[in-house]
Amino acid sequence: MDVVELEAAHCDALVRFFGGLSEGDLTFIEEEVTDPDVVRSWTSGGSGGRRWVVLDGDGEGQEVAGYVAVRPLPGWSAHVGEVRLVVSPTRRGSGLGRLLARQALVSAVGDGLSKLVVEVVAEQGAALALFTDLGFTGEALLRDHIRDREGHVRDLMVLAHHVDETWAGMATVGLEDALGPDLS
Repeated sequence: MDVVELEAAHCDALVRFFGGLSEGDLTFIEEEVTDPDVVRSWTSGGSGGRRWVVLDGDGEGQEVAGYVAVRPLPGWSAHVGEVRLVVSPTRRGSGLGRLLARQALVSAVGDGLSKLVVEVVAEQGAALALFTDLGFTGEALLRDHIRDREGHVRDLMVLAHHVDETWAGMATVGLEDALGPDLS
């Protein structure tokens, strides 16, 4: 499977992807992803950042199996990118999330971002493990910060990846060149 940059031709499949998520999954996505106009706006260039999808199938029958975005923050935080990642429930645990997260990380480095952040609900152990394995560390625990669709409050963790520190360390020990082709 290949990770491809989101294009207008992928929007219908992406809307179907988000529409197929459970209410529980949708609780933890900030944007109104079930609105086709919101999804289509992502390819018009006005939403900021970069977005990628992993597609299953060929031609008209293609379906989205996963999605990731890196959105630079505004103003004085323009050097920071926010990562948003969603994997189809049927594909979780297959390594697809790791593939998408790596795409986001490598692209952010190429785009000159020096820090990435991701918000993860504290109970999402697999997501926490995925990002910590990629070098993200905890920066904040926001207690009772989000409310799910049933009205229950949940803790939110903010994880950060300091790109300059991580990549400088890899260059020092010669890993940057070794990992380069695998990460592009």
